[in-house]
Amino acid sequence: MLVNHFKQTLDIWINALDDYQLARLCIKPSPTAWSLGQLYFHLIKNTEFYLEQVEICLSTDDHLSDQPSQEAVEMFERNEFPNEIIEGPDTDVDFPQPKSSEELRKPLAHLKEQIQSLAYWISNRRYSGKTKHPGLGYFNAYEWLQFAEMHLRHHLRQKKRIEDFLNTLH
Repeated sequence: MLVNHFKQTLDIWINALDDYQLARLCIKPSPTAWSLGQLYFHLIKNTEFYLEQVEICLSTDDHLSDQPSQEAVEMFERNEFPNEIIEGPDTDVDFPQPKSSEELRKPLAHLKEQIQSLAYWISNRRYSGKTKHPGLGYFNAYEWLQFAEMHLRHHLRQKKRIEDFLNTLH
């Protein structure tokens, strides 16, 4: 079920690329904000990291007794991030602007394939190992996958704010 939701959420991001010309992907709402293209790069980079964590968890029994933080537990129970702007390690990162929408589409499609492969391993192996999230404690493979999908959905709000800004530029 989670894998299907994950792929559907990725499809929202992939399909949205059809709506943007390259110039729109590169417009920043303010000097300190990300453009849509930079937001896509953030999502790709972080989702790749989260899926690497899934793979590590599937290959180890380390940190079995370590737990996620209470904040993470509450997020997993709600199955969503808090409805607020969250500043994380990437907040001040100056991601590049895309050179084409294909530069964003291809890694997103690859992530979809990777998720399908990981789904098989998660469903056919006890995912008992855990790795540490930089601020939310230890997650197992399933939790990392859930976190990654929640992260993609969380940024749909930012995508809408950027699109609202772009729509004022007519």
